Amino acid sequence: MTSAPVTSNDDVVRIRQLVRKAAIEARMSIVDQTKIVTAASELARNAFVHGGGGTATVELVSNAVGRAGVRLVFSDTGPGIPDIPLALTEGWTSGSGLGLGLSGTRRLVDEFDLATEVGEGTTVTVTKWAR
Repeated sequence: MTSAPVTSNDDVVRIRQLVRKAAIEARMSIVDQTKIVTAASELARNAFVHGGGGTATVELVSNAVGRAGVRLVFSDTGPGIPDIPLALTEGWTSGSGLGLGLSGTRRLVDEFDLATEVGEGTTVTVTKWAR
């Protein structure tokens, strides 16, 4: 398990590299590597831009039958998300983006969990399993 700060654009790039390395170790296909790296990029950028910075944890995991995967946890102590269903709506954005961040991330991974509290922050946990 590796943890890294998310406090700058450089950190977003470093996290992408960490996730790519973990995906390769999990023996993911190029397509699945790209999916988990893209998800990591979106979540890291969200933590930095909307959460004011935070931390990312990258972990190699395996399920009960030995299937390898990569689990990512992004946490921040930002303003939180006041309306989760709205934030997960395709095309909705709280800023100037395309509105594909959280909804797009959810489609790219196999498991997606969002925990948030207004005024306290947000934690997003995702897992992608090797095929």
